[in-house]
Order: sequence, then structure tokens, then C-alpha cells
Amino acid sequence: MSNLPLNIPANLKVSEEQFVLLAAANRDVQLELTATGELIIMPPTGGNTGKRNIDIEGQLWFWNRQSKLGVAFNSSTAFRLPNGAERSPDAAWVTQARWDTLKPEEQDSFPPMSPDFAIELRSKSDNMEPLRKKMQEYIDNGLRLGWLIDTKNKKVEIYRANQSVEVLDNPTSLLGEDVLPGFVLDLQVVFS
Repeated sequence: MSNLPLNIPANLKVSEEQFVLLAAANRDVQLELTATGELIIMPPTGGNTGKRNIDIEGQLWFWNRQSKLGVAFNSSTAFRLPNGAERSPDAAWVTQARWDTLKPEEQDSFPPMSPDFAIELRSKSDNMEPLRKKMQEYIDNGLRLGWLIDTKNKKVEIYRANQSVEVLDNPTSLLGEDVLPGFVLDLQVVFS
């Protein structure tokens, strides 16, 4: 089952407040809004994708809990990017300093920022091109490091600000580099 886009007519715009209300009224549905006004309805994941997601989120959470360098987010969190898109990476992280600049009401809603780090995990039915565009959109809006994990082909695309995309073939782990110092994502469970 792939994502279902819902096109909003050009003369009908969904405001940030309306998107928040729409998402709140449909908590069982994961929604994203592109910068061009396309509403994307994301179907629930299957068992293997859910298992992989929780493993990735758990590794990021545990590292963050120990390092105390920022705030980690799961796939249910939508970020309001500077270009107006509302996007939900499969896992994300923001430095504590950046998080602390937000007002409490901004922290309670969709944080108005791009994460510093994001992971997108390709589900069995996902097409890579929309995921690549989404990763590039994160980079264009301030993401410092992103990983697009393709479990189907056991590849990882690494996105960095102002650099070409690096593709790794069947890596066993990934390093958080200077964005997530000391973080190592073990891919053995993710690729199994």
C-alpha cells in the first residue's frame, strides 16, 4: 500500500491552523502537507516496518538519553518546515539549544523548524523517488544530516548540507558524525 496524495485545489489553501485541526481530528491517520499544498495520507506500516522503526527510534532515544544533547522524536511528530511543508520523518532529532528557542505552544504543536537530523525508512511498498525528494526538502530547509534507509536493497543514502548524496551498500552501522557525536546506528536488526 503506497501513500495516497490528496490534491487541494489552487484556490483552496489549508492554513497551518487548519492542518493542525485536521491532524488532531484524524489521529489514527498520519498526514503530511507539502509546500505546494498537496495533502499526503500515509497508510499504517506493516509489521516488519513497524519493528524496524521502533528499533531505529529506540537506538536514537537511548543515545540521546545518555548524551543529553537534544530532543529525539518518533514518526508521529510533524515538523513545520520553513517552506511551509508539514513533514514527519520516521525518526528525528533537534539540538537542545534550538529546541529551547521555541515557545511552549510551538513545542506543543508541530515544531516550526527543520530537525537537525532525520531518518526515513523505506517501507516495502515505498517508491524511492518521493523519499529522495523528501530528504532533499529537509536539506533545503536546514537539515544537517539525514539517512534514507532502503531495507529492500540494503542501501543507505546519506544527505548532508552542501554535499552530494553518499550511497552506502549494505553497511552494518552508521555514525552520527559531528551532528550526533558518539551515535552509532546498528543496522543489523534493521536489515534483517
